[in-house]
Amino acid sequence: MQTSQIDYLPIIMQMGLAVGFVVMTIIVSSFLGPKRSSKNKDKNFECGIESVGNARIPFSVKYFLVAILFVLFDVEVIFMYPWAVNFREMGMEGLIKMGIFITLLLVGFFYVLKKKGLEWE
Repeated sequence: MQTSQIDYLPIIMQMGLAVGFVVMTIIVSSFLGPKRSSKNKDKNFECGIESVGNARIPFSVKYFLVAILFVLFDVEVIFMYPWAVNFREMGMEGLIKMGIFITLLLVGFFYVLKKKGLEWE
């Protein structure tokens, strides 16, 4: 199968259209948007409550760990859906592969539980 440069034309056109849309939206919004400024409008918060203290409060690493683990296990579960839909077509080979996949998933889950990655203090 040989490809030529003309085969990439639809991809280049789509990228150009996407970039052009973003650039034109930014340019048009700068011309059409309101340009009024005031002392109250230029403040950090317009809600009437004065800010107190530092806005950069450190978060616990546990928060980020739980978020990353949620995404990780969520994406792994997404891979189970196509397997379940095509279960009969894959036969015994698909069952064995999914068994290995679920085993690795459970090993990772029990590792996280052992390291107390999901416990809040």
